[in-house]
Amino acid sequence: MCEQLGNEPNEDDMPPDVDDLPEIIQKALHIYNSLGDRVLPEVGFLGKDYTNLHLYMEVHEIEDKEFFLDIISWLDSRAVKKSAEMMKREMDKLKRKSSGPK
Repeated sequence: MCEQLGNEPNEDDMPPDVDDLPEIIQKALHIYNSLGDRVLPEVGFLGKDYTNLHLYMEVHEIEDKEFFLDIISWLDSRAVKKSAEMMKREMDKLKRKSSGPK
């Protein structure tokens, strides 16, 4: 976009890239996205399936397990919250449609 406007990009204005994050956060993101999802149609996203988490941690040689699990937990809680909000919006939309004028 800067090129189209004829401006030089300012690195201070650029959002950080995943590669700019610490290695443990990069690994947590990769592993979190590799885990299976637990989803129910009437409820939505329940969180990740942690069955194989220990295997991923071993393969990726995670040393600071406590911090790593804090990151994974934070990612999961945000995803569950976002799913719940989306499901609520969809349910509200359906209720409005069904209670509309006949």
